[in-house]
Amino acid sequence: MLDDAALKERFSPWVGRQFRSEDVIDTRLVNHFLTTLAPFHASKSTVPPGIFWCLGPAVLPSTLLGDDGHPRTGLLVPDLPFPRRMWAGGELVFHGEFSSDRIIVKISTIADIVFKTGSTGRLGFVTLRHDYFEGDRLVLEERQDIVFRELATHSAIVANELSIASIEPKLDRWVVTTDPVLLFRYSALTMNGHRIHYDYVYATEVEGYADLVVHGPLQATLMLTLATEKLGHLPKRFNYRGLAPLTCGTAIAVDVQVSDGAYLETSITSQYGIRTMTAKVER
Repeated sequence: MLDDAALKERFSPWVGRQFRSEDVIDTRLVNHFLTTLAPFHASKSTVPPGIFWCLGPAVLPSTLLGDDGHPRTGLLVPDLPFPRRMWAGGELVFHGEFSSDRIIVKISTIADIVFKTGSTGRLGFVTLRHDYFEGDRLVLEERQDIVFRELATHSAIVANELSIASIEPKLDRWVVTTDPVLLFRYSALTMNGHRIHYDYVYATEVEGYADLVVHGPLQATLMLTLATEKLGHLPKRFNYRGLAPLTCGTAIAVDVQVSDGAYLETSITSQYGIRTMTAKVER
């Protein structure tokens, strides 16, 4: 296989490619979104935080899907030589709030492609930029980082042997129980066909996870929503990073705390005691 620099050069023509979609935040979508996440929502928000991740999904015929259930690589994202993909993190910059019953135009651009070699093997990172518009008004700038990994061994991700501790409710913490129904419903909301979220055999035997995997944007939505509830308004900036896969079946702690006068910090911690996602939130 080519080295990291040569791979970057090979896939450089993909950088700058754009895709456009349109969608509407209608009453049905809002009700389904709030019902799926109930009772964890920001009470003062007319349009729920995180609902934009349901907009403009990549919907292709089944014949154009890969073995993992996502659109086949080489169509919307490059066909990197690493078959496993997950959200690695991203950043949100809010310029205002979304409106209901308005056409939202989403412009997606491949901003960068880089390759690295880490302790878990070789990795490919695709950075996407999504700009969301209502008419001429830019509502949200999003950076989305997708990581592509090599094939997993059966024991690539092991959490079952870790002890499970109880997660106690406290101020500025939500305790959320993850289960296959929640994951299925969120997959339906976002038209996310990735089989790691609903196909137990595929998730455990093909990709090597201990259980079904909780969506990255679902975790980010919970953190963003709790931060919005704490602030009383949408933040200016939300910079989040995935640290470890979160598998379903146990409770998780969603925490928020003030780091200094201008920022909040939020995090997700599994019942195994593993912190799976963090975010820095600018007021």
